[in-house]
Amino acid sequence: YKSLHALWFISVMAAGGIGKLLQHRLSHCLYRGLKPMYSHPAAFSKPWCCPMVLVLIHCRTYSSTPQEKHRTYWKYLQRKVLGPPLPPYKHVCQAGDPVLRSLAAPVEPSRIVEPEIQNLIQTLVTVMRRSGCVGLSAPQVGVPLQVMAMEFPEERYKENSVSVREAREMVPFALTIFINPTMRVLDSHIVSFPEGCESISGFLACVPRYRAVEISGLNEKGEAVCWQAQGWPARIIQHELDHLHGLLYIDKMDSKTFVNINWMQVND
Repeated sequence: YKSLHALWFISVMAAGGIGKLLQHRLSHCLYRGLKPMYSHPAAFSKPWCCPMVLVLIHCRTYSSTPQEKHRTYWKYLQRKVLGPPLPPYKHVCQAGDPVLRSLAAPVEPSRIVEPEIQNLIQTLVTVMRRSGCVGLSAPQVGVPLQVMAMEFPEERYKENSVSVREAREMVPFALTIFINPTMRVLDSHIVSFPEGCESISGFLACVPRYRAVEISGLNEKGEAVCWQAQGWPARIIQHELDHLHGLLYIDKMDSKTFVNINWMQVND
């Protein structure tokens, strides 16, 4: 049965008369064997048609939750052949994923220079930059380890108005990696400003944070590093540290300020 799937996959990729002939013959086999798996059996009323139609049909599978998950046949076949993706993911985990509520484990210092941890760090940086965020933690890519990346480049800094920069005490900073970080409060004055999170995509809320903190830990080379930060950098540090403790900003936000960033477009 697995061989049929593999052959069908090859037939789709094949060009010319051989590919069409193989598709024609396999469509009958796949029709007989896979028909019960689909929520649209009427699509198979002509099984001799090109099985590329199967790519557009949703396959029904079930997760460990009562929610029903739908995949296109192409995604179903891809998962069958390649298997499920493994962490570190190339995407950001969303609220509801248990990894975001787990307590991240420390990394053995001797392992930091090993390929596994270096790959995790590189994935964090890549996903962070692609997502356009200023910080990302290992749990957000499915790995419950105490690793976090932060970056606020000059171009992102200049995107904000002068008044916003001054009010939030924004300063640009280069890519910074912390492993097994610990934090000490330097200024206990609480300031509240809007925050977002790629794990709760599309929403914002005002979150109270300490104005200034000191973070200590190891960098990507396993060297001891320390950073005293205030204002915007201090807020980013606290946000990412929360992820390592299984916390999200919604646990600390002013709930009355929680908004969907697209609410005005919805009303248009």
